[in-house]
Amino acid sequence: MARSTPVKKAIRSLTWLLVIIAGLTALNGTATVLNDSGREGWWNGASWVPELALDLQGGTQITLAAQLQNGETVSSQQLDQAVTIIRQRIDSAGVSESEITKQGSQNIVVSIPGRPDNATLERIEASAKLSFRPVLFTGAASSAEVGGEADGASASASPSASAEPGSETEPYTPNPDLESTPTASPTNGSDLAWITPQLADVYENYNCAADNELATAPDDEPLVTCSTDGTAKYILGPVEVEGSDISDATNGLATDSQGNSTNTWAVNLEFDGQGSDQFADVTSRLVTLQAPQNQFAVTLDNQVITAPSANAAITDGRAQITGQFTQDSSKALADQLKFGALPLSFSVQSNETITATLGQTQLVSGLIAGLIGLILVVIYSLIQYRALAFVTVLSLIIAAALTYLVIAILSWREGYRLSLAGVTGLIVAIGITADSFIVYFERIRDELRDGRILENAVESGWKRAIRTVIASDTVNFLAAITLFILAVGNVKGFALTLGITTVIDLIVVSLFTHPMLQLIARTRFFGDGHRLSGLDPKALGAVYRGRARFREPVVVSGRKKAGGREAVIRQTIAERKAAEKNTRPGADASGDEGTNS
Repeated sequence: MARSTPVKKAIRSLTWLLVIIAGLTALNGTATVLNDSGREGWWNGASWVPELALDLQGGTQITLAAQLQNGETVSSQQLDQAVTIIRQRIDSAGVSESEITKQGSQNIVVSIPGRPDNATLERIEASAKLSFRPVLFTGAASSAEVGGEADGASASASPSASAEPGSETEPYTPNPDLESTPTASPTNGSDLAWITPQLADVYENYNCAADNELATAPDDEPLVTCSTDGTAKYILGPVEVEGSDISDATNGLATDSQGNSTNTWAVNLEFDGQGSDQFADVTSRLVTLQAPQNQFAVTLDNQVITAPSANAAITDGRAQITGQFTQDSSKALADQLKFGALPLSFSVQSNETITATLGQTQLVSGLIAGLIGLILVVIYSLIQYRALAFVTVLSLIIAAALTYLVIAILSWREGYRLSLAGVTGLIVAIGITADSFIVYFERIRDELRDGRILENAVESGWKRAIRTVIASDTVNFLAAITLFILAVGNVKGFALTLGITTVIDLIVVSLFTHPMLQLIARTRFFGDGHRLSGLDPKALGAVYRGRARFREPVVVSGRKKAGGREAVIRQTIAERKAAEKNTRPGADASGDEGTNS
């Protein structure tokens, strides 16, 4: 005999739920095995145990000090902007539950859970002012020549005897006897008139290892510096585009003129209105020049992170940087360009390990509170719904398993860390999930009171309950999204767990709770309304309707039978009028009033 449609739907739903759980388990398990084997890949850091946040585990605290020159001062607005940008850069690295705060009038304290990797530390320590400068001259760090005309005079430099990168020689002091002012006023940022004899001398003797961290120059003057890896030296013209003019920067695969992928990673830039105009002017000039003057250097803290050549004038404010990029290096550069435009330059004042601000005791207390809440929900369900409570318990177990798997995967894949606020979100989720079950169960009981058999009551009650559950969960989810977008720090953790558990609640109710009710409705224990099932129509005070006839609770010795009071309360107005008419003196059994003879 073929199964009925509700049973087929129930088995299909339970199968999909099993597939989801098996898929998440297999993903996390496979990644954990690969990570434990020491192989490099997307599974790095995978584990069955979620990482803990700063308040529960401790971590690393980095103090950044603003670099000030010539009597500069730091405004509160500049520090606030720097805090925001540094937070964005850390979040883009996949590190969550970090704390970035101001300290005093010119310091920023960055606290990160656990021990961050080198790439994350470099993102933080490289949080400096971003700018674009035209390249006047470049060469290898160990050997270079500079040549340029300045009003008929030439300045040249032969291979220098400066120390190789890594030496500990003192920073070079320029020769004060050499001319430091251009003899002819430069006409633009690429004019070689910027290269004075003193600047050429600095370049010749510049040591990337000793000098590069001290590279400084006003925005309107040329700069001698090196690449961030110390392999190339540059003479750069004045700043022509500020990093703050970048509106967006992303990484992706470059495409050719026909729109086909070249399998080469690139960094895509978008400038705002002012930046678009300035970038158009500069690229229109650079494209007409010979190498290396056709290059445009991107500097971070006055160090060159990339110096691409201008292949065409870019007038739409959209530029693409290509080179020997990998996916990771292109993303790192995109993050630097997007979030690196700090209003100030910072240096690392201290880097130290800190202990947990709350610790394991508070975590255990939070878990105990959650366990107590879970036990109370189970006790309430047993009292209110009797044997039906086992569906509630199983649903909560399924929801807990899904939540744990999702958080474990997010922990190693997206850098999520579980804080005490996140644990609070999980505890609140117990009430949200239990509320969905209660709504559904009460809808079924309402249908039973209306006289339907259990199988029909389950289907009718589901159609009414799911709308309420979706409306409730939608409100919770919107609240979680709002908190996640607007809040910072630990509140984001609470919002994330709240949003995850809200989605999981819908999955469990749809793919487990409802299918289970569809199946148990066909069993004798529940279908016949056993008094311990929690779905006994008599105990619920069912009232059966049919052809304008109503069944009143039977009165015994002046008192209604069990369930009678609830049946009277739930009568409609029509039922009550009919009941009054039937009980009026002189009314016959059919409800019509008798006449006096």
